[in-house]
Amino acid sequence: MKKLLPYLAFAAVAIASLVTAGFAYRTGEEAARFKFEAAADDALGRLESRLDLDLSLLVSTQAFFEARYGNVTKAEFSNYYVSLHANENFPGLRGVGFLSLVRNGAEAAVEQKISSEFGFPREVFPASTESWRAPVTLFEPLDENSQEAIGFDMYSEPARRAAIEAALSSGGAKATGRVVLGQNTGSNQPAPGILVYSALRAKAADPEGAGNPSVGLVFVSFRTAELFYSALVKPPILPVNVEVHDGPPSADTLLFRSEAPPDSRFSDDFLVTRKLIVGGREWTLQFRPTSGFQRPSSRALPILLGLAGLMLAGAMAALARYQERTYEAKSRLHDATERSLAEKDLMLQEMKHRIKNSIARVLAIARQTASNSADIKEFSDSFAARLQAMAASQDMLTRSRWQKADLGDLLRMELEQVFGKTIPEDALSGPKVLLNETATQSLGLTFHELATNALKYGTVASSVSALAVAWTVERMPSERRLRLRWKEAGSTLQNQGRGSGFGTRLIEMNITRELNGRITRDFGADGLTIDIDIPLDRDFDPRMRRSAPAQDEPVEG
Repeated sequence: MKKLLPYLAFAAVAIASLVTAGFAYRTGEEAARFKFEAAADDALGRLESRLDLDLSLLVSTQAFFEARYGNVTKAEFSNYYVSLHANENFPGLRGVGFLSLVRNGAEAAVEQKISSEFGFPREVFPASTESWRAPVTLFEPLDENSQEAIGFDMYSEPARRAAIEAALSSGGAKATGRVVLGQNTGSNQPAPGILVYSALRAKAADPEGAGNPSVGLVFVSFRTAELFYSALVKPPILPVNVEVHDGPPSADTLLFRSEAPPDSRFSDDFLVTRKLIVGGREWTLQFRPTSGFQRPSSRALPILLGLAGLMLAGAMAALARYQERTYEAKSRLHDATERSLAEKDLMLQEMKHRIKNSIARVLAIARQTASNSADIKEFSDSFAARLQAMAASQDMLTRSRWQKADLGDLLRMELEQVFGKTIPEDALSGPKVLLNETATQSLGLTFHELATNALKYGTVASSVSALAVAWTVERMPSERRLRLRWKEAGSTLQNQGRGSGFGTRLIEMNITRELNGRITRDFGADGLTIDIDIPLDRDFDPRMRRSAPAQDEPVEG
């Protein structure tokens, strides 16, 4: 659990920091959306005020006609329009006019009135199969382009006809959808826009009920681009992109789009949609932020907050990790101290044991050597040689820190010590075999005695090449065994005397009792052959038990 503490600390602080940063980011985004919604509502308010003012022109024009029962001359209408100061008060206004409403086939009276008012003949156009005709009989401002609209039957065009019928049936103001102003009259300045109609009340228009041709509708037309632009350019300039659609948003219903494009850095979460009823039609207004929109707070603040939290989490995790490593180091130091003390005590006990064993072995060798020596000099030479063999074995073990001794090295060292010369490489052959302490000491003395006997009785004294030692390791189901053959070439009568004495008994004791092995001697015609067979995997010392080696490790015994 302690190892997980740095990771848990990092995860906890990091999660808390990221949650805080996320909350700050979300709060900032909400604040920005609220701020933009306020700007969008401000833009909507400007548009509504502009439209209300412009539609008031339709109301005043309707009142002007009703006050004269629909009988308004061209001159009177022109003076009325001039009094409006339309260029200053109504930006985007295309014009104001009057439609006479007559049945199809009864257009003569209207055409007569147009001819008398305008001074040129004009037939109602275009031809139509509709039951009613609604030609333009008055229009202001009247110029070269707008004069072409006089006599144009708006009832013949579907979009205008629908608005006219709605105005007649409801008695209120009704607007068209998106139309192109001047397109049907051949004007050289067509422009997208809308028209709004309002019907004269019948009683006011024709109090006698005589079917006066002056009965009809007043209308106003607006160029949508100029109408909306005039509402939005008032200072302060709002950082909004506006799209106005007549009905659901689509390319066919688009009435107006701001020149300033929306800023792509803002997602659709900032899209504000509003509805507006104009002349009985539902407009859809969509507002998006432009590059001029400023967030109430920087978006970098949540990022910096998150990074600071992650850095704090990393610092806390590093501190926890440092404390954990300090604790682990102290624990390892304590454990190492405990192990060192235990190993020291074990080494002292081992040293005591080894010293006791060595003393006992030296005393036994001394007694046996003394009992088999003819005089003090023979005793001294034999005893010194055997002690030297023991010392050599101990020295080899000491160099390996009391772990293992190599069989080949041990054998070569003992032979060269006895014969006083270098042993040829081909005299010794066999795999690498590592011996434990007991096997090293026992085989060291055994090799010393065999070499001494060979020097005394065999032909090896005159030629070291007469000696050959070979060994193999045989793997059996339950254990591995070392099989060593000592071969002395040449036959002498002295061989008959070999096989008795302390040296032979010492060899027997080392192989059979110390190492639990077997030894056989064969005095043949071609020389002496000694076969030694000992187990390698058996633990001779209960305090130095080791498991069998792996297949690719050196053979140990």
